[in-house]
Amino acid sequence: MSLSTPQPQPSIQSPSPAAGLPKAVPIAFVIGIIVWSTTPLGIVWSSEQVHPTMAVLLRMLIAFILGGLLLVVLRIRLPINKQALQLYGYSTIGIVGGMLLSYFAALYLPSGTMSLIFGLSPLMSGLLSQWILKEAGFSPLKLLAFFIAFVGLGIVCLANVANSQGSLIGVALVLCAMSLFSLSGVLIKTIKVHIHPLATTVGSLGFSLPFFMLAALLFDASMPTLDINNRSLWAIVYLGIFGSLVGFIAYFYILQHLPASTVTLVTLITPVFAIMLGSLLNHEPLTSQLLLGASFVVVGLGLFQFGHLLSARLRAPQS
Repeated sequence: MSLSTPQPQPSIQSPSPAAGLPKAVPIAFVIGIIVWSTTPLGIVWSSEQVHPTMAVLLRMLIAFILGGLLLVVLRIRLPINKQALQLYGYSTIGIVGGMLLSYFAALYLPSGTMSLIFGLSPLMSGLLSQWILKEAGFSPLKLLAFFIAFVGLGIVCLANVANSQGSLIGVALVLCAMSLFSLSGVLIKTIKVHIHPLATTVGSLGFSLPFFMLAALLFDASMPTLDINNRSLWAIVYLGIFGSLVGFIAYFYILQHLPASTVTLVTLITPVFAIMLGSLLNHEPLTSQLLLGASFVVVGLGLFQFGHLLSARLRAPQS
């Protein structure tokens, strides 16, 4: 899961294995990876010359307006019943908490590190699901995966502290953001309601906008001046359109046509691309410690998501 991935929805149904795979699915999958890999760098750039609270407010405002227009054009109803409002409220926890803290973290951390930490959200979601949804505890294999991933996180943190003392603040902010995002996703699973994904997005953004406005007022964030050479403005527009809408549509499209386990491959792929993009486009340091830590995190995530397949294969009788 990344900084632009939408919250899990209770209305999405698992695709039928027998159903034919539309040709647009691979395209949507690639678009999703591109959007989610570039979002952390977009957050860093958008906060360079614009206050973080104003940057995230403008991003969400763009997404809300465009999403609202799409609802009108596509004639999609926006439910406002009790369950829908509860869904929007739970989504707001992840949007406001996750995004605000991530934008502040961008002042201290490279984009690749942010993406890597956010990639741990499936592990945090699994942990929270045991308490909130009363799901079964982690198997020994998943506990091992959890340990490996967080060893990798520790290595990454040490690498960042060596480069910047303020990075500890950034790591703490992203960990809190990732935890709130995961909590939001787990709480959403407790609601049994069928709402169009686009309506969920617009409703959740509508709930979230007052909090972003309040944050901008509290921090006395000013509106940026229009300057075509200001890459912060371009990054805000990009995230508003692609990070919050196009990536969202791509996510739910592939989720409707691919197994959830396949979609979770994104959590393994996007941190790698985000680190590469941060190094190439933003000259972020690519140290051996960072690469080692990232490898541990990716291996831990892979073992957590797909370790049961490896275990089943090892236990299968040899023919």
